[in-house]
Amino acid sequence: MLKNRDFIVFGLQSWSIDIGSTCKYTAQEIAKNNRVLYVSVPINRKSLLTNKNSTIVQDYNLILNGSQPALTRVGENIWNLNPKTIIESINWIGNPSVFDFFNKINDKRIYKEIQKAINELGFKDVILLNDNSMIIGQYFKEFFKPKAYIYLLRDAVTMVSYHAKHGKRLEPELIKKVDFVVTNSEFFRNYASEFNQKSYLIGQGCNLELYNDKSGNLPIPDEMKVYRKPIIGYVGFLTTIRLDIELLVEIAIHNKEWSLVLVGPEDEDFKKSKLHDLENVYFLGKRPINDLPAYIKSFDVAINPQIVNPITDINYPLKIDEYLAMGKPTVATKTSFMSYFGNYVYLCRDAEEWILNILKALEENTPEKEKERIAYASTHSWGHFVEKIYTQLEKIL
Repeated sequence: MLKNRDFIVFGLQSWSIDIGSTCKYTAQEIAKNNRVLYVSVPINRKSLLTNKNSTIVQDYNLILNGSQPALTRVGENIWNLNPKTIIESINWIGNPSVFDFFNKINDKRIYKEIQKAINELGFKDVILLNDNSMIIGQYFKEFFKPKAYIYLLRDAVTMVSYHAKHGKRLEPELIKKVDFVVTNSEFFRNYASEFNQKSYLIGQGCNLELYNDKSGNLPIPDEMKVYRKPIIGYVGFLTTIRLDIELLVEIAIHNKEWSLVLVGPEDEDFKKSKLHDLENVYFLGKRPINDLPAYIKSFDVAINPQIVNPITDINYPLKIDEYLAMGKPTVATKTSFMSYFGNYVYLCRDAEEWILNILKALEENTPEKEKERIAYASTHSWGHFVEKIYTQLEKIL
């Protein structure tokens, strides 16, 4: 176990994000024995000018004008920094050399703000942990000269249109620079190894402190008690980038005795979908993250109805660990990655298999199986995850 070191953790999510975040969970775990400066995503010029009425922009303006502090303590041994700077919106630039010129300027602006926080906190010999941010952070090794620079590769970010434009080119360059790469899948490990031999598969973490009901006293939300059993449930962002609306429609139409309960915010496609016309489909909207285990507890079967595309096929779906940590029978779309979960998840290729496997999940569930799922999920704790990072880091330090 590594102790009494100073870490700078940053990625694609700000501290204020109110859904589960690998970057935040990792930072919090590291802070149990080390000091951590978490760097939130700085505001960009375009957002500042075009989204003036948004809460995010209004809050950031308070930081920029000095009404609110940029650096705040958010826990024991952990601070959050909202860099008091504006970065230029440069993704529209097509020429790689011109883009890199301005990207380096952006990185230097952020570096200067982080350096002020480092000086204020008295951090020394800093270790950088970059969670999947291949644009911001591209030049941090040159600027910070850290004791170590770690890149956490866990998501197909470069397949999303914004990051695809320059990220596909820049990610390999960053992987070459860093001291080592840690990944949550063999696919990402093999990809990273093409550019840096020090690339390691360490799996993923799960917030087991939140997703558990050891005492059995976690109360079921009152609103869940009115739905007809069995309840087939999903928790997470409802977006067509990752989820299959037509599959959900098929499941609901052909099994009207089931209650299909979807917990989470919707994108526009979901809001306009046929699912809203079905009497046995219930949209509960966004719920506080600390309440999600109680909703999962109310499910008879938990599902992850992914649509198979280049993003979902290779990604680690964190919600599977969360479902299993609650002991729930889980049914999911069969992707290249999902074999990782072995015999603990029912995997499906089409609507027919989905319906059959949900029936099997309902029929085969036992207290013994629930205990097996919980035991398996416990091997994916954030403590285990971070300890694997430390194992590689200690070789360098």
